[in-house]
Amino acid sequence: MQPASLALAQQLLGFDTINPPGNEAACMAFFAAWLSEQGFEVQLSSFGEGRSNLVAQMRGSAPGKPLAFTGHLDTVPLGNQPWQHDPFGSEVADDRLYGRGSSDMKAAIAAFALACIEQQQAILAGRGVVMLITGGEETGCDGAQALIAAGRLPEIGALIVGEPTANYPVIGHKGALWLRCETRGKTAHGAMPELGINAIYLAADALGKIRHFSPGAPHPLMKQPTLNVGRIQGGLNINSVPDRTAFDVDIRSAPNLQHATIRQQLGELLGEEVHVTTLVDLPAVLSSGENRWIQSVYHHCQAFFEQPLEARVVPYFTDASLLLPALGHPPCIILGPGEPTMAHQTDEYCLVSKLGEAEQLYGQIIAEWMKV
Repeated sequence: MQPASLALAQQLLGFDTINPPGNEAACMAFFAAWLSEQGFEVQLSSFGEGRSNLVAQMRGSAPGKPLAFTGHLDTVPLGNQPWQHDPFGSEVADDRLYGRGSSDMKAAIAAFALACIEQQQAILAGRGVVMLITGGEETGCDGAQALIAAGRLPEIGALIVGEPTANYPVIGHKGALWLRCETRGKTAHGAMPELGINAIYLAADALGKIRHFSPGAPHPLMKQPTLNVGRIQGGLNINSVPDRTAFDVDIRSAPNLQHATIRQQLGELLGEEVHVTTLVDLPAVLSSGENRWIQSVYHHCQAFFEQPLEARVVPYFTDASLLLPALGHPPCIILGPGEPTMAHQTDEYCLVSKLGEAEQLYGQIIAEWMKV
């Protein structure tokens, strides 16, 4: 028997929300209309042409703060490898729901939406639920930033992030600090390089220094912070001395490290010849595994795993980096049906069986929250 959330997941996957450019508005409008028909109060907000966020609420009658879910509808590009399954066809084969965004993370959004519908009576009699559905997450949480800036966040008591964990409860993730390092030289004719200053050579010197730079000490749970140079651009034509080169640095950090300190130390290492600017600054997320609510989530998830659950984190970032400080740092769990190894992959899929498990788990977590 297929989970009730499968049909909604397939509908969401039918929308092309590749970011860039994002263009989540049509998918977001469809989902808002669907939720409205199910009894949610919905509020759409734009943060650019074709870009939008959604806040949906089902209010309860009991005192206390609602339970919140968050997820993003934008996806990464398809990549250069050919797909064997239509990335927007929502095909199901051998327990796999194929499509760009199936694991990351439209299936999770469908699962927690259906779980809310199935638990509607408990929600109405309890403390209510909130959904924070964003665009622009894949390029640095642009939608969440716009949602916060617009002042559209209601009070919540706990947050579930539906990113792909194969339904294993995760209590945190690394932070992300993306920096652009730029060298500036002097252009000249390629036949007379002595008249110029080669910005590529300056960048090469800087890259030699940065290759062995450590962002800081390891964290007990998140282990060693990482640094990767992911992109470099320099020069306009072969027969000129390049006067500008830029390379982008991706640093993944932990709660024991301050991004301002990392940037300062890197700037001092590279020296005045390298101009450093911040592209993305997202702090690490880590909730206490001893929190009563998180322990209850562990209890519900344990039924799907043979070995005792342990505290885990993931290396990727989520909208929780920005949402949690804006919401007053409620307890947060990352929990979704998607396969972590399938995120951003060709022929991305989510297991239909995991989708059904997530729908069940979310329903149990909702029901328990409404009883407290």
